[in-house]
Amino acid sequence: MKIKNIILGLLSFSVLALTSCEKTFDQLEKDSNRAVQVPASLVLQAVEYNVMNDNGRPFSAEMRWNQFYCSNYNYYANNEYNLGQMPNQFTTLKNVVKMEEEAKKLGLPDVNGYSALGKFFRAYFFDQMSKRVGDLPMTDALKGITNTAPKYDSQKVIYVQILKWLDDANADLATVIARGETVSGDFYFGGDLKKWQKVVNAYRLRVLITLSKKDTDAELGVKTKFAEMVGNPTKYPLLGSNAESLQFVWNSFNKYPSNPDNFGFDATRQNMASTYVGFLSSTQDPRVMVTCEPAGSDLKAGKLPSDYTAYRGAGSGDNIDDMAKNAGLSNGAGFAPGIYSFQSRSRYYQNYTGENTFLVGYPELCFNIAEGYARGWATGSAEDWYKKGIKASHAFYGIVEGANTFTYSKTGTKDAADQTKYTVNFNFDTYYAQSAVAYDATNAIQKIVSQKYAAFFMNSGMEAYFNWRRTGFPAFSSGVGNGNSNRIAQRWIYPATERTANATNYTAAITSQYAGKDDINDVMWLNK
Repeated sequence: MKIKNIILGLLSFSVLALTSCEKTFDQLEKDSNRAVQVPASLVLQAVEYNVMNDNGRPFSAEMRWNQFYCSNYNYYANNEYNLGQMPNQFTTLKNVVKMEEEAKKLGLPDVNGYSALGKFFRAYFFDQMSKRVGDLPMTDALKGITNTAPKYDSQKVIYVQILKWLDDANADLATVIARGETVSGDFYFGGDLKKWQKVVNAYRLRVLITLSKKDTDAELGVKTKFAEMVGNPTKYPLLGSNAESLQFVWNSFNKYPSNPDNFGFDATRQNMASTYVGFLSSTQDPRVMVTCEPAGSDLKAGKLPSDYTAYRGAGSGDNIDDMAKNAGLSNGAGFAPGIYSFQSRSRYYQNYTGENTFLVGYPELCFNIAEGYARGWATGSAEDWYKKGIKASHAFYGIVEGANTFTYSKTGTKDAADQTKYTVNFNFDTYYAQSAVAYDATNAIQKIVSQKYAAFFMNSGMEAYFNWRRTGFPAFSSGVGNGNSNRIAQRWIYPATERTANATNYTAAITSQYAGKDDINDVMWLNK
């Protein structure tokens, strides 16, 4: 009997073993210890993080290319415009597709909060990539193994689609909001889709301004779309304050890039750039006292920290060896080293939260509306919106009418005992009365874009650079420090994977756009 039972047991085991062998390959490749499906809310969080992380963090290489600050230490970084390969964000776009699919699995209707935000994310990431290289695979992209070599769409076709995605996102959000629905996992607005709708429309205005050189193209319809948006706030609600901006809030886990942990590593290896500091100090703008330290050499010479001429930056095109020498010059006991301003020790090195980082900010919206009016795209007061933009940026930095208290480091350390307070009085009307600030229709674009540049400090990715590339304002510093034969590059190059995995379509794209060269100095359709 025992032998019989053993035989029956062996036979049962054999049957089970044979049954398991009959599983398909797809079934066998699944790891039971790894999730194969995640909720749309988790995918949304990953996509939202990439909106901030992939396009220019504060005090990053992108912010050097914006000429906000400089590296004076060649071992770790430089100020050259060797832009390299475009950040490839098709991986994030695949996650957008997956987010939409997972939302449908929840039984949501075709138009839902995730699908509406998905259209915004598509517009955002294709805009960020196309502004860097030009034509891209779009219509045939994101189809997985069914199309591993997608054809490229022209940059014009891409921007026609971007504007449509944003318009559709606005309409879809209105529908979802009317149904009282929301989304989970949103760490920017806690699922408040009314706020997202305003961001979508603010971004659409950014795209229209991006297309300013193509404002006569009937298919794009830049002027008509701008006029429709600013003339119909019910259909196209817009940001109304800094608080409604799409902004990343840093904390002790996601630390602001300049913080107490890295003070010893980079605080004296990064000095401010003259493009940024020079504009603010020449217009006696107290924002320079919030973000920067007075130069040690000027304080040693007897200037006060309240003197705007005590703030100076290095030219981003300067020789980095000369910059290193000038940044490290000893000014003796009691003074910070060097002849340049450094980033504020009290604002950026006292804690881990720094300042919120705008991704789509209210000050930018104000300047974009001002520029559209100044270009004659609609009837409205460019000056009013220009003023609103300046005031909104001042408010972000806590600048008020009357007495303002600022802090600087006497010797350039972050030690609390080294921090010294001083007071500066500010009156907006007096500030605005300066010829370099007051709105002037004859050079309105220069005024608006220059003030927008100041408001872009350490935020909004590379919008400061993109606006300079589009308009030439403010004047960027160029020279040997830029590398690239003393030139500021005009574009990135395509990812290496396109040259290897999609060679035929890649070659066709650079041939049609750039005469067969994939060069950082070529000018794309957008800027011609």
